[in-house]
Amino acid sequence: MSVSLRQLRLFEATARLGRLTAAADEQAMSQSAASQALKELELSLGYPLFSRIGRELVITDAGRDVLVKARQITDMVNELQTVPTSEITGVLRVVASETIASFLMPKLLAEFIATHKQVKPELKIANTQDVIEKLDKGQAHIGLIEGPAIHQCLTIKPWRQDQLAVFCHPEHPLAKKGKLTIKNIQREPWVLRELGSGTRAVFDAAVERIGVQLTLGLELTRHEAIKQSVKAGLGLGCLSQLAIADEVAAGQLVVLKTPLDLTRRFSLLSSENNYLNTPAQGFIKFLEKNA
Repeated sequence: MSVSLRQLRLFEATARLGRLTAAADEQAMSQSAASQALKELELSLGYPLFSRIGRELVITDAGRDVLVKARQITDMVNELQTVPTSEITGVLRVVASETIASFLMPKLLAEFIATHKQVKPELKIANTQDVIEKLDKGQAHIGLIEGPAIHQCLTIKPWRQDQLAVFCHPEHPLAKKGKLTIKNIQREPWVLRELGSGTRAVFDAAVERIGVQLTLGLELTRHEAIKQSVKAGLGLGCLSQLAIADEVAAGQLVVLKTPLDLTRRFSLLSSENNYLNTPAQGFIKFLEKNA
């Protein structure tokens, strides 16, 4: 029994989407036909690609090895089926952590698409840990994160520098002083991003370097929720200067000087195991020029 391109596409979609039903819908197949095709692929290869735990499909170690090759094959075939042209065409899947996705990607994608009108962009927002996971699973071509990371199967390159800022409400007692002492850092309640975000990782590392413990008032996953909480007087916040620039300019938030080192680098991620299509290759070069 031979392996077909249709089977490989179904397998890749199942691994990427996490559910056979979703993969069947994407590949325009009935669920029964998809289930049969996946079984035939496993029979042809002679080993299981997924472990079936209840209703969930968990990819096996052998399946991960096959997934790398399946993506290379399907991506290359997709390019072969595209009419040769000097234009960059195809889908560009980007996953980025919130600061980058909210304050940098819209403009950068718009500039790239203005030059390459045949590219269809897809942008997903996730925290740093989830960006790495999605890229590792092949759910995106390119990842952009806000904190340091190490991964054996991903290429991680420094992209551009960013600065976090500590801020408070204009009526906060510290607003007039304009700065924080180490005692203030310990005593004041904080409204921070969740664990797993790049912003939180940089902030926690900076606090650890000066050897203090702080009081966590709220832990939130969205910039806007943090800013509104700080405006309501629930504590001090720490976000990228990009995220609070409009509020600071409008006098709604006040930036405080601190003894914390809150400089960080955004990083550009791609998978060593996954074939990068032409839009992804072009966008990486574009991002490197706009570092």
